[in-house]
Amino acid sequence: MSAEPLDIIGGSAQRAGRLARLQAGLSSKAWLMVPSLLLLFFLFLVPLVAIIGQSFASPDGTFDAYRRILTSGGSLASLFYTFRVAVAVTLLSLILAYPVAYFIANARATLQLVLISMVLVPFWTSAVIRSYSWLVMLQRKGVVNDVLLGVGLIDRPLRLANTELGVHLAMVQVMLPFMALPLINAMRNINPGLMLAASILGANPLKQFLQVYLPLSGPGVLAGSALVFITTLGFYITPALLGGDGMMVAVMIEQQASRQLDWPLASALATLLLVSTCVFFLVIERLRAAQAAFRRPR
Repeated sequence: MSAEPLDIIGGSAQRAGRLARLQAGLSSKAWLMVPSLLLLFFLFLVPLVAIIGQSFASPDGTFDAYRRILTSGGSLASLFYTFRVAVAVTLLSLILAYPVAYFIANARATLQLVLISMVLVPFWTSAVIRSYSWLVMLQRKGVVNDVLLGVGLIDRPLRLANTELGVHLAMVQVMLPFMALPLINAMRNINPGLMLAASILGANPLKQFLQVYLPLSGPGVLAGSALVFITTLGFYITPALLGGDGMMVAVMIEQQASRQLDWPLASALATLLLVSTCVFFLVIERLRAAQAAFRRPR
């Protein structure tokens, strides 16, 4: 037998040995995951199964809670309003965060660190405090109306608080970091030479952005949109404090559970919200996979 087949067999044996040692090491350390798995099981999976089971425990029939949701104008209006707000907040957050993320991603390293710290500042403030701040700013004698009256843009105070516009403004301010951070991460991984190459090939700035930069920043757009949309669907504090033209599903769930004591209906609303979130997540995952396949070299 020649030396080359022996080397191949020996290399394969060494790789198999390393793989076996790696698997043995992982098996020996697997018990470290047990506390986390138990925590997730008792604090997440068990309550989730209980809520789903409660949604079918109506005394008037197994599917009575879902029937009432589908035949009630108030419940359907709340669901529609929640998705409408989530879509609007996601789009506004993307429009506002994209140029900010672009500027930060292309800034110098020192300035980049300072700007990212400024993006993270809202995380250090409670959502309750921020919502009350917006309530103070948007009321008839608040800061916004005082400024507009002072510069002469309006002649009487506007109704901004307890409106859908006020809810949008407050929620976008809360959600901007969730959109900006994935965008910054995606844009920092874009090779600047690709834009230069597109310019050399004759593409104008608009084509460079639409055909090169925007597709390459797509993973950040998808990740940020998923974070903002899913989080907005379950928002409670801001819409509860600022009111609005409609009622978010989270607020309706709280009312049905704590005031009406209608646990089957509240559980059914929560289950529908969970299913909607899962469907949206699957759609985002399909888009991400399609985008990855499109970018894969052929």
